[in-house]
Amino acid sequence: MSEQHEGEVLAVPKVRTDPGREAIKAILADPEGTVIGLDFDGTIAPIVPDPERAHVDPAAVAALSRLGALVKAVVVITGRPVRTAVRLGGFRDHDGLRQMTVLGQYGVERWDAADDRFSGQPEPPEIAEVEAALPDLLAQLGLSGARTEHKGRAIGVHTRELPDPGGAFTELLPALSELATAHGLRLEPGKYVLEIRAAGSDKGDALRDFASEVKARQIIFIGDDLGDLPAFDAVRDLRDQGTPGLLICSASDEQDALADHADLIATGPSGVAAWLTELADALDQQG
Repeated sequence: MSEQHEGEVLAVPKVRTDPGREAIKAILADPEGTVIGLDFDGTIAPIVPDPERAHVDPAAVAALSRLGALVKAVVVITGRPVRTAVRLGGFRDHDGLRQMTVLGQYGVERWDAADDRFSGQPEPPEIAEVEAALPDLLAQLGLSGARTEHKGRAIGVHTRELPDPGGAFTELLPALSELATAHGLRLEPGKYVLEIRAAGSDKGDALRDFASEVKARQIIFIGDDLGDLPAFDAVRDLRDQGTPGLLICSASDEQDALADHADLIATGPSGVAAWLTELADALDQQG
C-alpha cells in the first residue's frame, strides 16, 4: 500500500505509539490474517439511559459489513446477553457479516452468524438472589430510582438517570461489592453502571481464545471502559508473543479509563465508525 493510503488510515484518529504503527502496517499488509474485536456499548453503540434502546451506529455496522469480507474475522465481545447484542446490532441483516461472531456475558455465550446458532451456560441461582435483595438495599441508600437490568448471568445497576449519577455510583460501589462477595459473585464497574455477575471468563480470556481459534496473525481491539481492560491486556500479551496488535479507545466525557493504554483514541461510537470506514476504504483501494 502507498504511504499516502497508510497516512489516510492513521489520520482519523492519529496512531500515537510505535507498537500501534507497526500493527497498522501489518494489518494493511495482511488483512486476511486480521481479527477485529470490539466492545458493544460505548464503542459501536451509544450509551443511552435505556439500555434496550442502544442500537449500533449504522455507520459502524456498514463499515464492519465491508470489513467482514476483507479480514479474517469480526468478533463483538460484550457483557450483554448475546441475544440482546445480536438484536440491537442488527447483525443478521448484513451479508458482509455472515462470518461474524458475538461473544456475550464476557465470553460465556456465543452466536455465530454463519449458522445463526446460539450457545451458552445457564443462569446461576445466585443472580436471582441478588436481584431479590437489590430493592431493599437501594431503598436503604435512598437510591430506589436507580435502574436495574437483568442480563441473564448478571444484574446491572445504572445510576445515569439519577440526579447525581457520579455520587450515586460512588455510594453504591462498596455496598454492591459486599453484596456480590456475599453471593460468590464479582462486581464489574462501567460507565455509571455497576454490574454484579457470575465468576468466569473476562473479555481478555474471550479474546485470547477466539484469536487462537481462528489463528489470528494480527488483532485489533476497540473498547471504552474498565471492563475492556482485560482485552487490552490480552492484546499486549499477544504482542509480546509476536502477534501485532492495535488498541483503540472509544473515549467520552464520562469515561476515558483506557486512553492511557491505547495506541489510538476515537471520539465515541461515531469516531470508531469513522475509523472503521477509513480502514475499509484503505483496504478496498489496495485490493
